[in-house]
Amino acid sequence: MSQQAGTQGSLFGDGTTGGEGSAAVPPEPSRRQTPAQRAAELNRILTHAAYAYYALDDPEMTDAQFDRYLTELRDIEAVHPELVTPDSYTQRIGGFVSDQFEPVTHARRMYSIDDAMNLGELDEWLARTDEALGATPESPVAYTCELKIDGLGIALTYRDGQLVRAATRGDGTTGENVTANALTIRDIPRSLSPAGLARVQDRGFGQSVEVRGEVYMPKHSFVRLNEQNDAAGRPPFANPRNAAAGSLRQKDPAITRARDLETFIYAVADEGPLAVSTQHDFLEWLRDCGFSVNPHARLVDSSAEVHRYCADALAHREDLDYDIDGVVVKVDSFASQQAMGFTARAPRWSIAFKFPPEEKRTILRQIRVQVGRTGVLTPVAEFDPVLVAGSTIARATLHNIDEVRRKDVREGDTIVVHKAGDVIPEVVGPVTEGDMADAHALRPLWQMPQTCPSCGSPVVREEGEVAYRCISIDCPAQATERLIHWGSRNAMDIDGLGDEIVGRMVEQGILHDVADYYDSLDERTLAGVDTGRRYETSGRDHVEGDSIVVGPTIARKIMEQIEASKQAGLARVLFGLGIRHVGANVAGLLASHFGSMQALAAASEEDISQIDGVGPKIAASVREFFSVSKNVAVVERLRKAGVSLEQEGFGQEPESPQTLAGLTFVLTGTLEKYSRTEAGNQLKTLGAKVSGSVSKRTSFVIAGASAGSKLTKAQSLGVPVLDEAALDHILQTGEAPQAPAE
Repeated sequence: MSQQAGTQGSLFGDGTTGGEGSAAVPPEPSRRQTPAQRAAELNRILTHAAYAYYALDDPEMTDAQFDRYLTELRDIEAVHPELVTPDSYTQRIGGFVSDQFEPVTHARRMYSIDDAMNLGELDEWLARTDEALGATPESPVAYTCELKIDGLGIALTYRDGQLVRAATRGDGTTGENVTANALTIRDIPRSLSPAGLARVQDRGFGQSVEVRGEVYMPKHSFVRLNEQNDAAGRPPFANPRNAAAGSLRQKDPAITRARDLETFIYAVADEGPLAVSTQHDFLEWLRDCGFSVNPHARLVDSSAEVHRYCADALAHREDLDYDIDGVVVKVDSFASQQAMGFTARAPRWSIAFKFPPEEKRTILRQIRVQVGRTGVLTPVAEFDPVLVAGSTIARATLHNIDEVRRKDVREGDTIVVHKAGDVIPEVVGPVTEGDMADAHALRPLWQMPQTCPSCGSPVVREEGEVAYRCISIDCPAQATERLIHWGSRNAMDIDGLGDEIVGRMVEQGILHDVADYYDSLDERTLAGVDTGRRYETSGRDHVEGDSIVVGPTIARKIMEQIEASKQAGLARVLFGLGIRHVGANVAGLLASHFGSMQALAAASEEDISQIDGVGPKIAASVREFFSVSKNVAVVERLRKAGVSLEQEGFGQEPESPQTLAGLTFVLTGTLEKYSRTEAGNQLKTLGAKVSGSVSKRTSFVIAGASAGSKLTKAQSLGVPVLDEAALDHILQTGEAPQAPAE
């Protein structure tokens, strides 16, 4: 038997064992949440995180956090099967398809693999599998153990032995056509070898075969690429996986060629036509064909041998020139694999044992507060630089004051840090061994500041929330995002105010708050703004690309848009101000009820909370906004500049018959003929109320494609759900179905 397919003994030859580590724990659910609400929240979190990971190559969540959220969702659905919907993340494979490349359909779905986060979970899977396949001491189940390569999934299609297509995994069914780029990867064979072809053609295979594996970037190539990026003033890649994904998905194949990518192939879409019956025989066939196959696969027949393989791989992961994040264990027999089948998203015959992240010790020098775009104050740990998982880190978020207290980290501590998921720097906790425990106890607890470090305004912490916030509208730390939001479509709808232009004007001190658009900005100043992308690496400022100024033509058009926005009306102004909890729908309710900014500013919290669809939490946020003198000053400057702070048509009889008066609609999902804003506005002209949340008082929910938590809540509350055809009928006739009596 070959070395790759199954000798006994250590993976790397010395029998060294590894151990288990800690994993990041996601926030606990609110005690007030129902199972349906928690399931909907988990689906939203998982979908967003998967989009950032697969489509943007920019992970926002650790693997451990993602897996724990997914496990929690599965547990909820196991107890409440009525909550399982076709769009639940438990029913998906994961991944997203970018519109940058031509979409292609895989020969068969490319499934995800379920994870085991520790040896206990791995043993549970092994026991279930042995039982399902009728294992006995005399006839044990054979497993193939393979290293889990941390790269980007790829499917290679060969027709008559020639490579005709390469595609990313995408969403598992549809991937992205990256053939031109794959052809630049040196170890992808352009044609199958005669020895490999003989084992399919003799079996009447036909025209094509689709094999699958992973594209990765070797560690030495990753180091060289980041050195080149630093020298050229470009930002570095976070890890080899991100570098590989970004390199394979380039529009210019010459860039891919220069990035030094490699592959390991380990799967096939349909093994039926092949002259192989087991996974380890299939790996041999791949070698015969000329593919790169990882040399460390092993054939084993006991849980003890699986454990040993995992321990060896963990102990020696740093000896490899490529990143691995676990071990994949597969039932070796293809016949047994077929007998076990698949769940909605993963094979039952395979599991991935995930490694804990690499940990290092360093000194915590300071906990500094960072103010985010929504005003949230976030404590950030700054520590002595340390090399972890291929790159040097020197800071990590501590999220909030509760997390600081839970981890009990104090300035001056020796701390343990890692990259959760080998991506996101994270503080595990302090080292409290021997004398370090006494020194830790003598250090003072860190306290959240009571004023904003950016603008000096008081910070608040709302009841039931962990975050402290600065609520000043002219806080410099929040300026860019507030100014971009002001010009967005549902706010003042100022075409041309993109991220680059606004960001540069904030950097250059031209804009500070939204009133500056009207009483400070002029056409000449705007025309001279340089939109070159700036960032800092290694203490140096860089500009990416050529220096490009806005110019007089574009500046004139933007200033015309700004002037026209003065008549946008009170609802858009309220939404544009970015008052917390005041979305477009709530802004419309406030504007319709009070009619003017002056009346709203004078209203009490009780008056505001009496509006149907508003409530006490929103009312408190509105009153809090007007209690800040800087906010009031910005609103007054808007008034003096000629921005309308009144609701058009307030107090007048509506032009359209109010046939939907007394009905409340909620819109969710994607509609084909309308945006949700357009549909909501048309419903309002007929007298309906449009809310952003579902409650027992909701008359109807209009559900488009990919409807999420609102649909789930409507179903749990028994609220009638209508499709887009029903919405069409309502808007055309002004008549709604008979709502059930409350």
